[in-house]
Amino acid sequence: MPTSDNESPPVYREIAEELRAAIASGRLSDGDRVPGENDLMKRYGVARATARQALSVLINEGILVPIRGSGVYVRAFRPLRRHGPRRLSRELWGSGRAIWQADAADRSFEIDDVRIDEVPAEAHVARALAVAEGTMVLRRRRRYRLDDRPLQLASSYLPLDLVRGTAIARVDTGPGGIYARLAELGRAPAHFTEEIRVRMPTPAEAKALRLTAGTPVLDVLRTALTSEHTAVELNEMTLDGSAYVLQYDFEA
Repeated sequence: MPTSDNESPPVYREIAEELRAAIASGRLSDGDRVPGENDLMKRYGVARATARQALSVLINEGILVPIRGSGVYVRAFRPLRRHGPRRLSRELWGSGRAIWQADAADRSFEIDDVRIDEVPAEAHVARALAVAEGTMVLRRRRRYRLDDRPLQLASSYLPLDLVRGTAIARVDTGPGGIYARLAELGRAPAHFTEEIRVRMPTPAEAKALRLTAGTPVLDVLRTALTSEHTAVELNEMTLDGSAYVLQYDFEA
């Protein structure tokens, strides 16, 4: 039984650590209901506020998920390893495979909520694509799901005069996706640059990605350029920070 003194972690953190250990060992697995506040109060002889804090720690970490009227359940999820260089290789999309296949391997992924429209380029989009602010561009918005869990929101911006009337302006862009279609137009991506930052989500993002309280998101801003360093796409991605491992390999 946790018994904190002045040099030990608070009792609620000790209880949370015991629950975390039970999940890590497999004694509690994905979908299992964990002891509720009443159970924790009896088991550890603590006040309701302490039991509630213990559960909140793991809920905020994304390990547990509360279901109203039912209880609190384990949400064990194997993080998706996002390998920056490998997923963008021409060998992948040039052979008709989707970029996500490099990440998901044999796991079940899908793209939903695809929306395509023509919008005036905001300042940051205009800078990335080297066009005047307000120039009309094609925007492709979509959501990615893995193992039936929403993981990522993405918005691609492309020069309208390049892609209007092509498969890129359709919901299904075909084998290899946008980059394979750009290659067919003679504008194959040859260079990529990515910027990454961490922040807290907006309410709309939290809802779309089903994020629990306290879960941050990763903003990834990627620009695709041709061999002549002409920008052909700006992709703004918002990733569930609890669901990803980012991997980048470099030569010394």
